[in-house]
Amino acid sequence: MGQGARETLVETAAISKHFGEGETRVDALREVSLTVGAGEVVALLGPSGSGKTTLLNVIGCILEPDGGRLRLDGETVYDDRWLRQDLRRLRLDKIGFIFQFHNLLPFLDATDNVALVLRLAGRERTAARGRATELLDYLEVGNRKDSMPANLSGGEAQRVAIARALANSPRIILADEPTAALDSRRAGIVMDLLRKLAAEQDACIIAVTHDEKIYDRFDRIFHLRDGRLEPREGAST
Repeated sequence: MGQGARETLVETAAISKHFGEGETRVDALREVSLTVGAGEVVALLGPSGSGKTTLLNVIGCILEPDGGRLRLDGETVYDDRWLRQDLRRLRLDKIGFIFQFHNLLPFLDATDNVALVLRLAGRERTAARGRATELLDYLEVGNRKDSMPANLSGGEAQRVAIARALANSPRIILADEPTAALDSRRAGIVMDLLRKLAAEQDACIIAVTHDEKIYDRFDRIFHLRDGRLEPREGAST
């Protein structure tokens, strides 16, 4: 699937990040340049320590890079320094995070875990819970909407976490192993939902994954090796 004239939602230009200094210095990212357009679903592959999660955290404005430029949804947020002051609001408005571990709040039921993001954004409680219920139903976990996280299976908890990430209809969705806890059928459902959302909401998905059963759901696949990004042979373009 070609990018064509798609609106660019994520652009990294020569992004670098290192940890430590001197002999202990590790260059996690080495001048990584990546452009992802609206409606596009992209995978990041690579061995442990190659920089995948570091890149995801830089794009998500969780981790500050050491150089380069980062543009999100048309706004330059980093250019050798942070240009956007309120990063928390930026993340809340424009970025949805799906982590390998669901990180649900143990004292809230499934519906309120999803609705919390909307409440933080200023949505009224009834409307927030209504939107949460819709997403849980769509992910086939609506029957567990009143359950506490401790009573959910791993796959159920992950689907609730995915619903939470989608609550504010973010244009940029960053996913770290989003289907790791799901069987093949559920993984396919989740990826098909993400693709549908990307298309319908002009959003983009960037996912770190080792899940071979979902490789065919990606428009492009990139491989990170020693902090450098390179297109993977055989990825669709």
